[in-house]
Amino acid sequence: MHDISSAASNLTPRRCLTKMTNANQTILEVKGLAKHFPLGNPLFAKRRSYLKAVDAVDFQIKRGEILGLVGESGCGKTTVAKCILRLLEPTAGTICLEGKNILELGKGKLKPIRKEMQMIFQDPHDSLDPRMRIASIIAEPLLIHRMVDRGEIKQKVAELLELVGLSPMHMDRFPHEFSGGQRQRIVLARALSLKPKFIIADEPLSALDASVQAQIINLLLELHEKFNLSCLFISHDLSVVANICDRIAVMYRGKIVEILDSADLFSRPIHPYTKALFSAVPVADPEARDQRRPFPPEPF
Repeated sequence: MHDISSAASNLTPRRCLTKMTNANQTILEVKGLAKHFPLGNPLFAKRRSYLKAVDAVDFQIKRGEILGLVGESGCGKTTVAKCILRLLEPTAGTICLEGKNILELGKGKLKPIRKEMQMIFQDPHDSLDPRMRIASIIAEPLLIHRMVDRGEIKQKVAELLELVGLSPMHMDRFPHEFSGGQRQRIVLARALSLKPKFIIADEPLSALDASVQAQIINLLLELHEKFNLSCLFISHDLSVVANICDRIAVMYRGKIVEILDSADLFSRPIHPYTKALFSAVPVADPEARDQRRPFPPEPF
C-alpha cells in the first residue's frame, strides 16, 4: 500500500519513479495542439475574435508513465483532455496514439480508438446516470464494444467491482446510494472494463473529502502498477501530483511552459510561473511562508 497522506501535505515527492516496462515506447504524442473558441456574434463584428483556450501544446507520454498536468483553473487543462478524446475538435495540431494520428480518423473509425482511451471525470456524481443501476453502468461499455457475452456480464461486473474494492453484492444499487469515494471507484471500474491503454484522470480528487482522497490515490497507483497503465493526471494540487507522477507539465494561459521530473518540481523549477504555483501552496510554518516568492502581479 502506498503511504500518501490525505492532503498530501508533505511537499517532498515520496513516490519512486515508475519502473516502466517498454518505457522507451511513446504511447501518446501531442504536437502543436490548439483549440480556439469564437467570441461574440460574427454578424456584428468586422473581424472575428477568438479565445485561445489551448495554444501550441506539445508533450509525450511513455508506456506505463503517469504525466501530471497542473495549472490554475481556466488555463486549458480540461480542454486538452477533451481534445485528446475528441470530445472537442481541435483547431490545429496532431494527436498520435501509438503512432496513429486520431485527428485524421472519421467518426466511424473512432469507436475502437476510444476503447483504448478512457477518462475519469472530476465529479463522479455527474458522470454516472442516476437512473441506471451500477451493474448496468459498468456493463454498458462492455456490451457496446461486444467484449463480453450477455451470459457472462454479471460475473464480469462482479470482478470489476472487486478490483476497485467494492462488494459485488451492491451491483443492483443506484449511484445515489454510494458515497463520493465509492462513486469514483465505480467510475474507475467502468473505465477499466475496456482494458484501456491510456487513461485521463481529470481532477479525480477535487470533489472528494481529504480522507477519501488518499484511498483513491492508493487505488489508482495499485491499478497503474498492476496493468502498466499510461495516464494523464490533471490537477491543481502540486503536492498530490508530485507524489504520484513521473513527470509534470505546467500549463499557463493555454500553453505548457515547463515539463520536469516530479523530483525537481519543488527543488529546481525554472519557469517563474512554476515558482509562483509553488509559492501558492499552503505552508503551516509562518517563517517558511514569509520567505516564499509572492505571485507576480503581471502575466509572464
